Amino acid sequence: MIEESDTPVLEDGNELLEHPFLKQMVVQLRAVDSYGTYDNWSDAKVLDPLILTKARRREIPVVGDPDEIVISRVKAFYNGVAQMIEKETGLMAVPVINLTHEGFGRVFITVGKLVALDKTLRDVHRFGFDSPEKMIADVQKLLAKAVELVNNHREVAKL
Repeated sequence: MIEESDTPVLEDGNELLEHPFLKQMVVQLRAVDSYGTYDNWSDAKVLDPLILTKARRREIPVVGDPDEIVISRVKAFYNGVAQMIEKETGLMAVPVINLTHEGFGRVFITVGKLVALDKTLRDVHRFGFDSPEKMIADVQKLLAKAVELVNNHREVAKL
């Protein structure tokens, strides 16, 4: 787990923090923070644990079970993706996540009766991205495919 003493990867004032998906991630992460831990944190500090540099990744065991904090980050990530799909298509997108206690599972994002995104999850205890740019690039790929599916099968998505 990433300790607060780690050197942050994201710093306040970073222009990437203005990206629509990173802004949505901050909204989603703050929404799942039921204890108010993030209330006084900057956006950069809220997002920083999602960035797993090589050094940070080495600190996480290869085999392990995800804790509730990591699971909430995964849920926030896919809620953010679903929100971006809604924004692009104008139709409600709903994420469905099924995880075992060992960190394996699947995520679907449905739009109406259409499965717009289907992703297998593995090693969820190591969930994160090499850099903020990599997170944005991955989301843009997921989003492009999902939006294309919804637009190509809009009649099913509207059911």
